Amino acid sequence: MATHPKPQSSFSPGRKWKIGFDLFARTVLVLAVVVMANYISAQFPHRFYFSSQTRVKLSSRTVSVLQALTNRVTVTLYYDRKDDFYPDIVALLNEYRAVNPKISFTTVDYVRDAGEAEKLKEHYGLASSTDKNLVIFDSNDHVKMASGDALIKYAATGMSKDKKLEIGPVAFNAEQMFTSILLALQDAKPFTAYFLQGHYEPSLTDSGQSGYLKFASILQGNYIDVQPISLLGDSKVPPDCDLLIIAGPRGKFSPLELQKISDYISQGGRLFVLLDSSSVEHPTGLEDILLHWGVSVAADYVRDIKNTTSSSGADVVVQQFSQHPIVNPLMRSELQMLYPRPVSAVNSKNPSPDAPEVTELTFSGDASTLVGDSTAAPRSYPLMVAVEQKNVVGVANSRGTMRMVVAGDSIFLNNQVIEGGTGGANRDFLGNAVNWLLDRPTLLQGIGPQPVTEFRLTLTATQQREVNWLLLAALPGAVLLFGGLVWLVRRK
Repeated sequence: MATHPKPQSSFSPGRKWKIGFDLFARTVLVLAVVVMANYISAQFPHRFYFSSQTRVKLSSRTVSVLQALTNRVTVTLYYDRKDDFYPDIVALLNEYRAVNPKISFTTVDYVRDAGEAEKLKEHYGLASSTDKNLVIFDSNDHVKMASGDALIKYAATGMSKDKKLEIGPVAFNAEQMFTSILLALQDAKPFTAYFLQGHYEPSLTDSGQSGYLKFASILQGNYIDVQPISLLGDSKVPPDCDLLIIAGPRGKFSPLELQKISDYISQGGRLFVLLDSSSVEHPTGLEDILLHWGVSVAADYVRDIKNTTSSSGADVVVQQFSQHPIVNPLMRSELQMLYPRPVSAVNSKNPSPDAPEVTELTFSGDASTLVGDSTAAPRSYPLMVAVEQKNVVGVANSRGTMRMVVAGDSIFLNNQVIEGGTGGANRDFLGNAVNWLLDRPTLLQGIGPQPVTEFRLTLTATQQREVNWLLLAALPGAVLLFGGLVWLVRRK
């Protein structure tokens, strides 16, 4: 009888050692990959946003402010956790904390945490009935508060079935407000801007379409205190004036006023001039001062029929920009200007060494024409300039380095049009311009409100019943049926 070989044990000691070593090596390899991945993510962090509609992606300007933050900031959400926008605020603050861990936040729900709410009200002196839904920023006993109502912009969203106007949330402004508060906590004193009046300029307190209330709000959001001023009589530009704004004048300046403005510029002042078509036939007198500093303002206005949103060509959609800190963030955007005047740099063959540097910022399209000169060939026209006087050896200006921005339109920054352009580019231009004038390079990025998108599913009564049956009976029943079939198959 043949002898059969003795079967080899399937788990001999050698094979067991081999399997054990293989398992150990694989485990060590996986752990090494995890450790390396965590190290790389810690050294080179990057956050990905998969939705273009997200309300928590921070702007470049906010990131710059957070990176410059050195003091610890404690944020307390005195908020109802059931509020519709509470999750959005928490998500936004999580993004702030991810950029700078010096920011921490906690929530005190005044509806459900009565004891903690009383302590907080006593600590910050809050009123029991009126102070609700607050975001409190505290840094070294410097306290700033943001009202929850101010974080959301409401507007008409449509008509209901019974023909009533529906009001709903359209914009989430929390990032704008939170970042401006952080600026206020860092700087002991805000910059001061003076808004010249006395020549039919728009009002900073006017909420109408032609007013400048939103203009003032954006300056305040950039931690700039803006006040009206008149240069008539004996009054002069105050010593604390960090920025002088002349917007949309429609009357002629007196020689004394022009001399005060000229002296302010010569001392190294910062000037923001917004002229428009209303002063074409009635010069203000500012044109000669600007010409002295290398800026030419034409007595006409531009029409660009290829880049307009109106049949009359009233507005010019600006898509061409030069390289400059003011407009670099707007390269992929579009400004919307109305009846803009050409504003250009004066060409000088032999400029002096101490001549100011004039940069043309924005341009109309190549087919643009002048309304008052039908004989001029179509071409592109510059619509605004930036001027900077470099330091001159041996000359010290009492106000610092002179800077100036001159635009051929003031209407594009009024309440009606300031949100115009691509994604509110007009508003972003204003923020960029004033921050460049005040020499705040880290803030040369705009923060726009994030849109609030509502998704509505309209169902009839029959469709609602069908959905209820689908969710309450059909889907659970399908799972039970599948489980029963599996049980029957296994029984066989």
